Amino acid sequence: MNTFHSPEPTVVLSKAFTTPFQNAIATARTCYSSKGIIKDSQISDKHFPLAQSVYHAGHHTVFSHAYFQFELSNISRQFIWSFLHSHPYYNSEQVSQRYVEIKAGNFAVPPLNGEALQLYRDTVEFQMAAYGKLNTLLKPAAEDAYFKRFPARLKNKEKYSKDIQKKCQEIARYVIPVSAFAYMYHTISGITLLRYYRLCNQFDTPLEQKIVIEKMVQELLRFDPLYKVILEEEMPLEETPEHKLFTENRSHYEQSPRKLFLEEFDRSLDGRISKLVDYKVHNEAILAQSAREVLGLTQKEMSDTEAIRKVLDPSQNKIFGESLNLSTLSKLSRTMFHPHYTFRKKLSHAADSQDQRHRMTPASRPILMAHFSDEPDYITPALVEYDQSAKSYYSEVMEKTWNAMRRLKQMNVADEFVMYLLPNAVAVRFTESSDLLNLHHKMSMRLCYLAQEEIWRASVDEVEQIQAINPEIGKFLLPPCGIRHLADIRPYCPEGDRFCGERVWTLNIKNYNRII
Repeated sequence: MNTFHSPEPTVVLSKAFTTPFQNAIATARTCYSSKGIIKDSQISDKHFPLAQSVYHAGHHTVFSHAYFQFELSNISRQFIWSFLHSHPYYNSEQVSQRYVEIKAGNFAVPPLNGEALQLYRDTVEFQMAAYGKLNTLLKPAAEDAYFKRFPARLKNKEKYSKDIQKKCQEIARYVIPVSAFAYMYHTISGITLLRYYRLCNQFDTPLEQKIVIEKMVQELLRFDPLYKVILEEEMPLEETPEHKLFTENRSHYEQSPRKLFLEEFDRSLDGRISKLVDYKVHNEAILAQSAREVLGLTQKEMSDTEAIRKVLDPSQNKIFGESLNLSTLSKLSRTMFHPHYTFRKKLSHAADSQDQRHRMTPASRPILMAHFSDEPDYITPALVEYDQSAKSYYSEVMEKTWNAMRRLKQMNVADEFVMYLLPNAVAVRFTESSDLLNLHHKMSMRLCYLAQEEIWRASVDEVEQIQAINPEIGKFLLPPCGIRHLADIRPYCPEGDRFCGERVWTLNIKNYNRII
């Protein structure tokens, strides 16, 4: 296997069930036990055929009880976005690029040679220098926006210099390549790790995936060798449906057809970041009727408007004022599973990396190399737009970055490795769907003025469109302070010292406005 020139990914299994494989068999036997709970200690190798039998029959819940926590380091943001966070069955806590300064040398360097390797390294160094320069260029604009929001703080300007620097750093990271390293805790179940291994050879980062996932499996087998009983071989990349279609349709990935696809997608957004493209036509009626069913009431006894308020209005449904997200446990709130919305979206890689953390609002994200254009294709944050000198330099950085990638492609460098130079700003186009229950939670997090600015704008887009078609639902899609205001819970902002500085709970969604 080819290896990266950069430091190898490190994988450490730091927490696990004590006897995970035996536990899986014990749980399977308990289903049919007339003698009560079967203990792990009662399991021996004579029960291994049962493990194989339930595994091959697809009865995989027994392998979902055991969880494994891994410490992962020297892994790229591209790999995290494309693989680790592209499904719902995980939990991660990773280092933040918004709040932690990116250091030189912390980047994946793929197995290139000669001129291609030198060009790759030079481009990363250029992007790092641009990160530093943009941090400086953005400071006047960030200060202006910050003290417009907090005018009283201008009297003690130095005290808030770190806050302003964080705002600059958050936006400067848009020029950093997706090859940037991260470190994280990553927790998954046993069955998820088996799925990882079976499908680790897929786009967009097959080599890095193979290295990391094989190390995770080695850690698992070191801890509990019994998993060999059911461990399947890796599926070859060539057998995945994406690879088959991608290679069969190579002519469609020439520059002219690809440009046509990108233009067609962008036109369909009608100038929005996130466009509502589908929804259930009876969203409000179904929500109201299901609420009446929970309560055993007729339509004559409770109108649609009143029923929707009982579900969504925090002054009526007090669980929305709780810090814990209790909506999936509440009989009334579970009616929110029925309304449904689908959005077509265009976000930067940086913003989408946060958007995909909302695992219950799933999306069909692209094979990124299938969208790659020789022409710069990126998102410009509001703070960059706010300052002409920063915007001009930002555009220059993007031009030089794409020029380097074009040159690598001319050297016949594999797309997989060229993509590592894509900046965080690169545009990602996809479709995303959600039921109301999970969308409600996402909006409460991302309509907050402390949320990353780009994903915040997408959320504003989405709520405005929902309000237009489902006004009785849409008016209750609010940030935490708006929810707490209706629930009469003080302070309205739950962020304490992190208060954004705006009385957002007093604003209509159409009046939401921010630069930082």
